[in-house]
Amino acid sequence: MALAKLSVNINKFATLRNARGGNNPNLVQVAKDCERFGAEGITIHPRPDERHIRYQDAFDLAKIVQTEFNIEGNPQKGRYLEIVKEIKPTQATLVPDSDDALTSNAGWDTIKHQEYLKNTISELKNLGIRVSIFIDPVKELIEGAAKTGADRIEFYTESYAQNFKEDSKKAIQNYVECAELAHTLSLGINAGHDLDLDNLNYLAKNLPHLKEVSIGHALVCDALYLGLENTIGLYKRALKS
Repeated sequence: MALAKLSVNINKFATLRNARGGNNPNLVQVAKDCERFGAEGITIHPRPDERHIRYQDAFDLAKIVQTEFNIEGNPQKGRYLEIVKEIKPTQATLVPDSDDALTSNAGWDTIKHQEYLKNTISELKNLGIRVSIFIDPVKELIEGAAKTGADRIEFYTESYAQNFKEDSKKAIQNYVECAELAHTLSLGINAGHDLDLDNLNYLAKNLPHLKEVSIGHALVCDALYLGLENTIGLYKRALKS
């Protein structure tokens, strides 16, 4: 079985850059270095207020990313759909985050928003873009996701991460059941949110059919102490199940 790919979310590098102004760290160079150090994808999540990733960053990065380019965002907000349609990244991950959310904190209600998702996903897939939707591990929502035409789902893994140390088997059980269901419905499986060097290997070993993880905050925090190249290597080794 192929190992899940590591996509590095570089939002936090943009946060650091914006805190001081100027162009340090340079996101284009960061993305190049992440790929050079072994990352198999680059993820960004531009928000309408451009508090970290700016819309221009998406276009600048599209010119240089050699691996998989994943652009996350809320298709109902800001310029997300506009830039995705123009750039045509490898993958568009649709996330229903609100304008004031510090980070993504809920998945789609694929029943309530099914028609909207179906129409949006069809439009993106017709442009040759793989589409993933951010989702909680709820079987009814997985079934709803399959009806939208999405290629993949991305599990919102906050609850797994929060409960991992107390009872790792219990923390992942629902995700495993939902992953098996998703696989039978021909949905690929990604995962992201609060994954780190403590909980990633267990997830990789026990979550079936996992294709990709998107990790940003924890990886950047580790890189402050361990260095970016070493950190990416450690995360890739953690994915070996």
